[in-house]
Amino acid sequence: MAPDFPEPRPALPQGPPASAPQGDLLFLLDSSASVSHYEFSRVREFLGQLVAPLPLGPGALRASLVHVGSRPYTEFPFGQHSSGAAVQDAIRAAAQRMGDTNTGLALAYAKEQLFAEVAGARPGVPKVLVWVTDGGSSDPVGPPMQELKDLGVTVFIVSTGRGNLLELSAAASAPAEDHLHFVDVDDLHIIAQELRGSILDAMQPQQLRASEVTSSSFRLAWPPLLTADSGYYVLELAPSAEPGNVRRQQLPGNATGWAWVSLDPDTDYDVELVPESNVHLVRPQYLRVHTLPEEAGPERIVISHARPRSLRVSWAPALGPAAVLGYHVQFGPLLGGAAQRVEVPAGRNSTTLQGLAPGTAYLVTVTAAFRSGRERALSAKACTPDGERSRAPRPQPPGAGGREP
Repeated sequence: MAPDFPEPRPALPQGPPASAPQGDLLFLLDSSASVSHYEFSRVREFLGQLVAPLPLGPGALRASLVHVGSRPYTEFPFGQHSSGAAVQDAIRAAAQRMGDTNTGLALAYAKEQLFAEVAGARPGVPKVLVWVTDGGSSDPVGPPMQELKDLGVTVFIVSTGRGNLLELSAAASAPAEDHLHFVDVDDLHIIAQELRGSILDAMQPQQLRASEVTSSSFRLAWPPLLTADSGYYVLELAPSAEPGNVRRQQLPGNATGWAWVSLDPDTDYDVELVPESNVHLVRPQYLRVHTLPEEAGPERIVISHARPRSLRVSWAPALGPAAVLGYHVQFGPLLGGAAQRVEVPAGRNSTTLQGLAPGTAYLVTVTAAFRSGRERALSAKACTPDGERSRAPRPQPPGAGGREP
């Protein structure tokens, strides 16, 4: 008798056949007084350009627009307009609300009033948030944004250039380079096609997706293929190079997500989601996910170009540059005094510290901030030289200063 061998895995990640995109698309528009009327009109024009070609309508995409101000305001909810032209007209008619920039309040409102099933949201369809902002917020954005991402909402952020890179990168879905755009308000049209394509990709139904990828974890999400009464899921994970080293997790039929942790950095993993049901046949879904490189902090801080009131700090970049959101450099006098902080984008590994005191020893700390939320730091001491002495001649007593005969 021939020995039994396990059924071979697919050679490449596969998924169900592609079908028309469907889902709920929410635009979060900064409508506060921090935005000029000109900027608001340009952003409004951009949104209209973005949605016009989208397949909006029953059974496809639905769109909604919420204003950020002192209090959130819904311009139009999901389902009110059933065509791209109607949504475009509604966006053009939107008036600026003014007030404070309470983005966190608007995000909580979106979760409770628009994306929640109890508020009428369609269960099982992809959900996308596009937040267009000038970069600032009067209240915290992180916690309510994370709650939306925990619901499976894909977050795209368009900043007109005045935002904090680290904060906005953390707020956007991972990887940030695919979900965060910095662009001048007059150049928004440049990203319209790319952003539209990314939105349509996120709206593909019946798709096992990975998000929040770090060096040691990632989160999976899938549409509801079963119910709690119709079956259960078997989720399998294995390194692509070691298919026999399988981790398994059984989940109830009403589950739509799972987070794998304690993974190896810079590694390909094959994921298989197997719906088990006696009611109807549902095909397994497959995905390959690559974890980010290991998060190792900056090394070998070098101090150069020391001047009485400035010096340059350079460092060897953190390992795993794809996982780095950016750096912050903190510096303050060793003998006491207020510390200052400078933000440095992920692509750079040096900065010049200004406004220092002559002849002073400083403690300089370079910290790498990673998408996982962890940080790695390295410190060094640096000294500024004494200031140049004045070359002005000293006053001389009367009768002095001539040469002796």
